[in-house]
Amino acid sequence: MIIDLRSDTVTKPTAGMKEAMFSAPVGDDVFGEDPTVNALEEKAAKLFGMEAALYCPSGTMTNQIAIRLHTRIQTEVICHKYSHVYLYEGGGIMSNSLSSVKLLEGNLGKMTADQVKAAINPDDVHAPETTLVSLENTMNKGGGSIYTLDEVKPIKEVCKANGLKLHLDGARLFNALAESGESPANWGAQFDTISICLSKGLGCPVGSLLLGSKADIKRARKVRKVWGGGMRQAGFLAAAGIYALDHHTQRLTEDHARARALGEMLLKLSFVSEVFPVATNIVIARLDRVSPEDFMKKLADQNVKAVKFGPDLVRFVTHLDFGDDQLEEFGKRLISIK
Repeated sequence: MIIDLRSDTVTKPTAGMKEAMFSAPVGDDVFGEDPTVNALEEKAAKLFGMEAALYCPSGTMTNQIAIRLHTRIQTEVICHKYSHVYLYEGGGIMSNSLSSVKLLEGNLGKMTADQVKAAINPDDVHAPETTLVSLENTMNKGGGSIYTLDEVKPIKEVCKANGLKLHLDGARLFNALAESGESPANWGAQFDTISICLSKGLGCPVGSLLLGSKADIKRARKVRKVWGGGMRQAGFLAAAGIYALDHHTQRLTEDHARARALGEMLLKLSFVSEVFPVATNIVIARLDRVSPEDFMKKLADQNVKAVKFGPDLVRFVTHLDFGDDQLEEFGKRLISIK
């Protein structure tokens, strides 16, 4: 048995999700005629108290569309130096929006309102105009760390006072909400746009949603079209998203509990010097005396998959297809690694 902990994107649709997909009514979404896509978009927008939503193939696309909406040539985006929108989206901020980026430090991948305020450029011919702040929740490179509403609200106030837009890369936002107990609608009230991913913790095969105002989503639909993201009978995929929102959000705390147990197992290895605080379903281990490549080879010999996450870091992600039996088996295999 292979234990795949590379990402929560490796999951397979459940039986119930497959049934929902195969029985979904469909139409041509580019013409706005797919009833299941329309239902998913309406459901997600209502959940977060936002006006509209747009279904896209990936979270990279929803993030990059949002950045395109809120920037123009010679403007600047403020984000953390470990943000997914900067590190893992192919240089999209530059190539898609011709915008500059200001990268901030921050504990476990999180920025503060004071940092954001200090990073806003003055009205000066030498500097790009700051127009957008982008946050990430949970924070992937921060080991699944969580922003709380109390941390976000002051950042929102800074943005409002300075005429900036605020975007949330909420690829694993439902993991954060499951852990914090905070309301999706309260989060929707803080942001101009939110990207939520359905193919990570929620177990869908494909898809992300961009949430925002009716005006922004109308513009976003045009950007999606020019980037080749318009799909036709996409309802077969969107049905998985509806099913996930109905059945897979509350169970995310199970993944978090298994992640904490997995982190404790890793700390027993002599060459693991640190495990980042485990807040949700991401576990990052810092290694000593052993390279990530060597550790991953040892894991591969035990049919365990993980990913290198830095010069001395390895990441593990728990998910829908990693249950208690696999957790127990992971612990047994780890014991044999020296």
